[in-house]
Amino acid sequence: MKGGVDKDRILSEARFARTRENMSEFGHCATAGKYLRKAAAGMTLTAKDSAVVARLTKVMTEIKNLDGTSNRGSRRVEVGIQTPEGLAKLFGFDFNDRAPSFHVLKAPFTVEVATGEIEIPSLLTAKNLEAPPAATHVSLMSAFLKIDFASGEFNVSESPITNLPINLTPMAVTLTPATVPSGSGVSLFLLGIQFFQEINGTQYPLAEGAFNTLSIVAAAS
Repeated sequence: MKGGVDKDRILSEARFARTRENMSEFGHCATAGKYLRKAAAGMTLTAKDSAVVARLTKVMTEIKNLDGTSNRGSRRVEVGIQTPEGLAKLFGFDFNDRAPSFHVLKAPFTVEVATGEIEIPSLLTAKNLEAPPAATHVSLMSAFLKIDFASGEFNVSESPITNLPINLTPMAVTLTPATVPSGSGVSLFLLGIQFFQEINGTQYPLAEGAFNTLSIVAAAS
């Protein structure tokens, strides 16, 4: 037998008002997460896990909860993210939870929020990266993303890819997005790392991206 409360009653009866409010806010948070996934789609193709949708919706819900001005049922991500606490919720988000950035990259780096440039002054790929045993090469790239969570509009500028052998030769790595994206909303800065194995001069991606990382390494309003 079919159980539960009829959908029409949930959508109309006064005693389900709180349920309708929760449903409305949950749907909004899921949409905000979809906006961000769409904006980062070019990089998440090689670095994401099966739970990224649920994890990102959870973060958007935490940001929405920081909206201290809207009525219950109408709280918004674009309002909550204007607070320092809200913006900080996205800092450090890993699109691939199997390979968190702080675990994969063990070298210090800086992010210039005016240009999106990420600089790693000295990278010893064999020492400063948690690379899978079969990896012979690594590629690094960055992205400067401007996104408006109210409208879903975004602009993204990616850096050229830097490909390096995995060895103990120190390298200075600078990842500079081609342009500074225009538009309203917040600025997010992404760093992606992808591992390869070279065989007979050709580099092959490893294990369907299980070891690759893509993270939000800085955020600014």
